[in-house]
Amino acid sequence: MSRDQPVRVVVADDHPMFRYGLTAALTAAPEVDVVGEAAAGEELLAVTERTAPDVVLTDLAMPGMDGATAARRILARHPDIGVVVLTMHEDDELVFGALRAGARGYLLKGADRAEIIRAVLAVAGGDAVYGAAVARRIVDFFTDAQRTYAASAFPELTPRERDVLDLIATGCGNHDIARRLALSDKTVRNHVSTIIFKLQVRDRAAAVAKARDAGLGQPP
Repeated sequence: MSRDQPVRVVVADDHPMFRYGLTAALTAAPEVDVVGEAAAGEELLAVTERTAPDVVLTDLAMPGMDGATAARRILARHPDIGVVVLTMHEDDELVFGALRAGARGYLLKGADRAEIIRAVLAVAGGDAVYGAAVARRIVDFFTDAQRTYAASAFPELTPRERDVLDLIATGCGNHDIARRLALSDKTVRNHVSTIIFKLQVRDRAAAVAKARDAGLGQPP
């Protein structure tokens, strides 16, 4: 697609009035050309085959085949098409189901016209775009996953040794660790020595590197 050509878009939503309003808003933008509409997943597949759009803008909940399944099938045949989900649903299962299906954009229906057009143009150019609420869920998901992984790392350490290692990984010195954990400096030194031995590393710096690789030392 050359830069002086409008982005060809297919719009899919089973609510006629919403689809009409969305199509009208997109059509008003000179850089967008709405080439087809669909009210269901199977219809979306057919319209996509017939019109060869650059971007498919689809809801998730539609009669018969849902939007995520339709997106997966479209992208299996036409991987260059950009799929943007525009839906009222923001729970993790649907968000990540759409992303696994290959969607490169995910907006909620509260998004304004300018945001939707920006997303369509960005995805047509190869980028990925997510609304602020969805982006926070993505960040939270991977942050929680990292924390879960970190919590399961180093099973050979006791809970207190893990606390010490976590603080070491943040850059705390022994005295600061002792103050934070209400321990004596000597106890902290003993914990550090035990941690180095159990992790089978040469020194404190190597323990820090290993801890950070496992996700410890991250801000709460």
